[in-house]
Amino acid sequence: MKKYYLAVVLLLTTVLLASCTEMAAYNDKEPLGPQINYTITGIDAGTGVMSGTTEALKVYGLEKDKWQLQTSSTAAMTSTLGKAIKNKQPIVVTGWEPHWMFTKFDLKFLDDPKGVFGGSENINTIVRKGLKKDEPEAYKVLNNFYWTPEDMSDVMLKVNDGDDPQEAAANWIKKNPKKVAEWTKGAKKVNGNKLTMTYVAWDSEIASNNVVAEVLRGIGYDVSIQVMEIQPMWISIATNKADAMVAAWLPNTSGKLYSDFKDDLDDLGPNLEGAKVGLAVPTYMKNINSIEDLLSK
Repeated sequence: MKKYYLAVVLLLTTVLLASCTEMAAYNDKEPLGPQINYTITGIDAGTGVMSGTTEALKVYGLEKDKWQLQTSSTAAMTSTLGKAIKNKQPIVVTGWEPHWMFTKFDLKFLDDPKGVFGGSENINTIVRKGLKKDEPEAYKVLNNFYWTPEDMSDVMLKVNDGDDPQEAAANWIKKNPKKVAEWTKGAKKVNGNKLTMTYVAWDSEIASNNVVAEVLRGIGYDVSIQVMEIQPMWISIATNKADAMVAAWLPNTSGKLYSDFKDDLDDLGPNLEGAKVGLAVPTYMKNINSIEDLLSK
């Protein structure tokens, strides 16, 4: 099954890159749609930004204007984006920040005057009921954990450049002792207490999950990390199968899941503020600044 999935991802990447290579450089004198076959390059189906984009196609009348959303993967999307930018070609992608692509490339979000994607989001820390009593030291660290989009992007960029996620997290921790000291303030050492964290395999959550896990290991916890799809991640915390996650994008991306499970878990509040999702384009597409600009003129 894993080999099949990798083959599909490779095929999608190849197809997207091939189509990007054939494309001419961006022409701001011509309508955008025909230049990119009326296609928005997306990621995995079922993610919040993909659901939002599907809704945007309807709300802005883009479906009637031939626009479609291309499902692929994060890896395929960012590879296609990088190729397009290298050749100054037009492209519209599903975007979210923090993400290393906003650090590596000059991108801008398209304005969303109808508010389909909502405003800025926070990423919250969610723990199981009873964790404060069972593992008070872990609870303190998780409750104190707070960083910036720039912090997260630093780790994500290192991972994208080829560093092992755990190694990238450990190196970031070494370079930011004051911030880590704030997170561990008041937390006593433990002796191998087991703790399970869960996350969705988005670049942002790979970064935050590995950093927090390493900090908890630093005070003596035996931390295991489990990757899941978004709904099982929430269920695992609500049913006490896992102890914590630092991956709750709210109030929009995970709003429905939060509403479904909020009575069965503890919300420790934001660990990062100012997150955002929407549609993005390279900054050299100067005349494309709003989702409404995608419509044929």
